Amino acid sequence: MSDSRALKPLFQGAAVVLALGLTTLVLLATKAPPLAAYVNIARGAVGTVSVALDVLVAWVPLLLVTSGLLVTFTVGLWNIGIEGQITFGAIFATWALRSFQGGAASGAIDPALAIALSVLAGMAGGALWAMLVGALKTFGGVNEIFGGLGLNYVATALNLWLIFGPWKRPGVASMSGTVPFDKALWLPTINEQSRFAPIAVVLALVAIAVVFALIQGTYFGLRLKAVGKNPKAAYLLGIPTWQYTMASFAICGILAGLAGAVQVTSVYHRLIPSISSGYGYMGLMVSMLVNFSAAVAAPVALFFAALNVGSIQLPITLKLDSSLAGVLQGTLVLFVILAEGARMRFMKKGGRKA
Repeated sequence: MSDSRALKPLFQGAAVVLALGLTTLVLLATKAPPLAAYVNIARGAVGTVSVALDVLVAWVPLLLVTSGLLVTFTVGLWNIGIEGQITFGAIFATWALRSFQGGAASGAIDPALAIALSVLAGMAGGALWAMLVGALKTFGGVNEIFGGLGLNYVATALNLWLIFGPWKRPGVASMSGTVPFDKALWLPTINEQSRFAPIAVVLALVAIAVVFALIQGTYFGLRLKAVGKNPKAAYLLGIPTWQYTMASFAICGILAGLAGAVQVTSVYHRLIPSISSGYGYMGLMVSMLVNFSAAVAAPVALFFAALNVGSIQLPITLKLDSSLAGVLQGTLVLFVILAEGARMRFMKKGGRKA
């Protein structure tokens, strides 16, 4: 085991080098300066206090969805429907805020209570949509990947219908989303110009801490792992597998819905068409990169958020598309997974247990 642990950082380091090498080749092929591109990404992520706070703004929903995905991955499920669960959480949070807006303006309801209830509504919405994927899987025999993808489209269509239909701006529907909520119904930020809400950061940190403790230190987490390793054996040992499957979807949906509620209450202050911002799919990459371990999910998610925010500088300074960050993220995940497979094979050939 000591040999396996000693070799793991070497293989992971090689994966990072290969990912950077491939991305550099892509840049060279497009006649772009690689070093300048990397410097601009770094400057765009940490160059000023303002952009560093923007990284934290992006990190919060990414860490929340990653926390939820780690639970479903523990039971061996690919919750691709996470994007729809974020969207449904945002829809429920928006519905709640629209319901409370009049009361908050008149003083009939405390704005802080209205925000709290809207966040809870978002969590309920995400859980509902996730459990629908779980029900299709458990009782309908529909693979969670296909069921999740289908429900992603349904959630997106419903979101657009609400924005351009019942919840449209007065007079005309707009791609900019619904009418912004009153500032009293925004999560408190450090100043009026910033979208950084310290409460949101606390929620994200609590979420990953709870998931880590749940998976690593509870009987419930042990049963989740048993179901993920071998559902038939777990059932024969008396573990109610379908209940644990549904529970994993519910927990993931709660955290995805919380991410959607945060997007509504602290980032956009309204419902917009692309409210999920791709955080669900990015969370899948983070989960794979950390090998489904909650212990290192927070810093890796922060790195991915920094890449996303920093890449905004590329079109401005080098006339490069900001999707370069996605190339680096994708190749990094690919090479880390390949490196882990190579390490396991090397250890097996060497006659040592990985």
